[in-house]
Amino acid sequence: MTTYNNLVLLGFSLILVLPFLSNAQLSDSFYTKTCPSVLDIVKSNVRSAINRDKRMGASLLRLFFHDCFVSGCDAGVLLDDNLPTIDSEKNARPNRNSIRGFELIDKIKDAVDKACPGPIVSCSDILAITARDSVVELGGPSWSVLLGRRDARTANRNDAENLPSPFADLPELIKNFSDKGFTAKEMVVLSGAHSVGVARCVLFRDHLYNGTNIENLVATARKSKCPSNGQDDNLSSMDHQSPNRFGNNYFQALVNRRGLLHSDQELFNGGSTDDMVRVYSKDSDKFYTDFANAMIKLGNVKPLTLAQGEIRKNCRKLN
Repeated sequence: MTTYNNLVLLGFSLILVLPFLSNAQLSDSFYTKTCPSVLDIVKSNVRSAINRDKRMGASLLRLFFHDCFVSGCDAGVLLDDNLPTIDSEKNARPNRNSIRGFELIDKIKDAVDKACPGPIVSCSDILAITARDSVVELGGPSWSVLLGRRDARTANRNDAENLPSPFADLPELIKNFSDKGFTAKEMVVLSGAHSVGVARCVLFRDHLYNGTNIENLVATARKSKCPSNGQDDNLSSMDHQSPNRFGNNYFQALVNRRGLLHSDQELFNGGSTDDMVRVYSKDSDKFYTDFANAMIKLGNVKPLTLAQGEIRKNCRKLN
């Protein structure tokens, strides 16, 4: 990122964060005294994992979103089944065969706890840091991650069933995000995370074969990996030109009617968000700045602090 963009990002971030701090009590210096090495440990592990598996960056970003968008950023998505106490969010329909990276989170948690016994650092904070570091490793913007979250003592599978759908039309998407406190503009910019990662055939087949808002040449190329019947688990890159580069290529694809998911192309389909998509397709610096600020806001969705929750020793189960 340019120096100019870093300065703009910092200024916008401070403006955005101040209203949340009094409630969330999060701080970018939360572990300065208790675990000063946490950021370096997470960064090193994320970098190594992405070097081995380019998909991992998108997976960690998705994991953070699927955590925060349910009951808040509380690491509820990491809990395994332990009925009747825990009905895992991992079993919710949008999460099955969709989210991954749990073993890496376990590895990072072990490394952090070894350096800072206690435990000191929460699983929810580790998720927040890995999301930022993943974006940076894939060429995207950085931001100051606010820390101090505690981990939930329960999961919310019912709410996880209502994560935004890849089959949703624009009004439904706007309502999904509005219900969580996000504007339509923030919904559009957060959707830019789909510049990286992959999707299963079952999630975009209908868009390929029955949709009217996808470019024919692109649809034809995609069909080779997603036949009209079967092969539901076949994977296709969200962006077929630069699948491992985080950038405004996602919005450029939408303008050219190359969105892989129905919900993606709905952002540029003659509706109220078309102009936003056009702006981001032409201005990567603005996308980076707005994305970083939206991620800070996402990380401030209902965090547990102080006496709320716990700091799990094992991210998969309660203490």
